[in-house]
Amino acid sequence: MSSAPLVGYSSSGSEDEDEAEAEAEAAAQARLGAGGCPRAQSPLPSQRLPVPDSVLHMFLGTEEGHEDDSAKHGGRVRTFPHERGNWATHVYVPYETTEEFLDLLDTLLPCAQTHVPRLVRMEAFHLSLSQSVVLRHHWILPFVQALKDRMASFQRFFFTANRVKIYTNQEKTRTFVGLEVTSGHAQFLDLVSEVDRVMEEFDLTTFYQEPSFHVSLAWCVGDARPQLEGQCLRELQKIVDEFEDSEMVLRVHAEQVRCKSGHKFFSMPLK
Repeated sequence: MSSAPLVGYSSSGSEDEDEAEAEAEAAAQARLGAGGCPRAQSPLPSQRLPVPDSVLHMFLGTEEGHEDDSAKHGGRVRTFPHERGNWATHVYVPYETTEEFLDLLDTLLPCAQTHVPRLVRMEAFHLSLSQSVVLRHHWILPFVQALKDRMASFQRFFFTANRVKIYTNQEKTRTFVGLEVTSGHAQFLDLVSEVDRVMEEFDLTTFYQEPSFHVSLAWCVGDARPQLEGQCLRELQKIVDEFEDSEMVLRVHAEQVRCKSGHKFFSMPLK
């Protein structure tokens, strides 16, 4: 089975911006500029007391460029540069796991790791409805409201993801083992169509032309397709096919759409 480009994933981590940080910094600079003395009693410049090092270094680096240390997030490489006020944003359907699903994953992952030991289990599971895009802070709430308006009429639906497939991100800096959707594809396309309309309103990148909706199970740095395709892929698919009640275990009810922007989460329940 051939590999596919990763749907809706960025190789970067999320941006954790906070408007209060800038306000606190401005206030601190204002206090430092006052020298800690009433205006009428301010000493002459030559008489000013030195500012303690602890104060001088209190806000060190807050105005400097963000340092992207890939070692802090598993070796992942940022797709777009960090910039203050820019928030990485992603729209998706959360995948609610069951104990049986986690049991299946506990069987799949060790098998895959015999071929690629550096594979790491995903911390959370979802199906992407958008690529990772960048929003300015003041556009987040209007963007989310536009999404809510578009999602308001959508009904909940069941889908099944039971076809093992190997994916990479666009830069081929990360590889994923995923379960591709085999039923419910049409409903996901309808959702993406509405998400794309919102993206166009905000001049953002729309989704892929022929998306492969899937749940990523594990990932690793680099392009590991040669090791994971072929024999490994067949072994993984056999595990899924032979897992007890796999058809029911991998049948999930899509009940909401979520948007993650920086460290903020927004939920849009389906009807």
